[in-house]
Amino acid sequence: MTLHVESPRVYTAQGVPLSVTGIAQVKIQGQHEEMLLSACEQFLDKTEHQVHTVALETLEGHQRAIMGSMSVEEIYKDRKKFNQHVFEVASTDLVTMGITVLSYTLKDIHDDEGYLEALGMARTAEVKRDARIGEAEARKESSMKEAIAEEERMAAAYINDTQMAKAKRDFELKKASYDTEVETKRAEAELSATLQEAITKQKIKEEQMQILVVERAQEVQLQRQEILRREKELQGTVKQPADAEKYRLETIAEATRNRLILEAEAEAESIRVKGEAEAAAIHAKATAEANIMVMKAEAWKEFKEAAMMDLYLQTLPKIAAEVAAPLSQVNKVTLISSGKSGVGAAKLTGEVMDIVSRVPEMVQKMTGIDIVKPVRTV
Repeated sequence: MTLHVESPRVYTAQGVPLSVTGIAQVKIQGQHEEMLLSACEQFLDKTEHQVHTVALETLEGHQRAIMGSMSVEEIYKDRKKFNQHVFEVASTDLVTMGITVLSYTLKDIHDDEGYLEALGMARTAEVKRDARIGEAEARKESSMKEAIAEEERMAAAYINDTQMAKAKRDFELKKASYDTEVETKRAEAELSATLQEAITKQKIKEEQMQILVVERAQEVQLQRQEILRREKELQGTVKQPADAEKYRLETIAEATRNRLILEAEAEAESIRVKGEAEAAAIHAKATAEANIMVMKAEAWKEFKEAAMMDLYLQTLPKIAAEVAAPLSQVNKVTLISSGKSGVGAAKLTGEVMDIVSRVPEMVQKMTGIDIVKPVRTV
């Protein structure tokens, strides 16, 4: 038999009136002798409708009892639990009547107070709230993920920029190092070229000094020949010939002069590399000339004016040479003429001769001795 178990306006455990409709499948159990005997005792003289009514009322009572022990939320949300309770309680009671409950299912729940609707609205609101919260959280999470992604992108960009800057810095450092190395090599090459040029100039200077030493040696030789010539001239022109003592002293002086000149030449040659050949040669020659003059002074005491003239004639070329010496060191000479005087070599020669002609006057002013008078007398 199929029973429609209806329980209108039953107050639940919360005091909320609720109407419930259940569907039950029951039957008279004829397979078990005891249950069949119980059914016969209970329903043998009753019609099927009466049996139906007894089973329905029994189920309805148990359904109402279960509804009063549960809340609306439990009945509505946990129908399986409600079905289980009604099935167990009704089966225990009906089995004593020989009736077996095959199944029970809660078909419908409704109320007249709008509780379920409010519960649904609350749940709907809760769901909507949860939906909004979920959406907000989703947006938040999305924003956070976007922010994290943007941060990671910026970090990657910064790292990339940093790597590029580092690579650029390394390139600049290496380039600076290479440039420094190139400049160093270039400076070393330039310095080497400068040193080589200085060495070459030094060698040229040494050669020039050697040439100068040779020229001075030749000049000394010429002066020596000039002295010999003038001595012979004096011997032919002086009225009073030198006596034997004079000849002896002159011979000694000549030998000493030659020895000193040779020593001076040798000393000048030895210091040629050091750049001091000229000064040493001049010093040695001056020493030799001074010694000769001392020795000649003894021999020429009797010559007087003739000796003065000889000394003057010997000194004039030296004075002229010393006056002209600075001109030999000049690389370039620029002459400016006013149109009233000569130019070129004649101008330079004239300047030298003018300076030499002033020597007697200067000597007379400084010492009071007129060195031109004895020469004029002779």
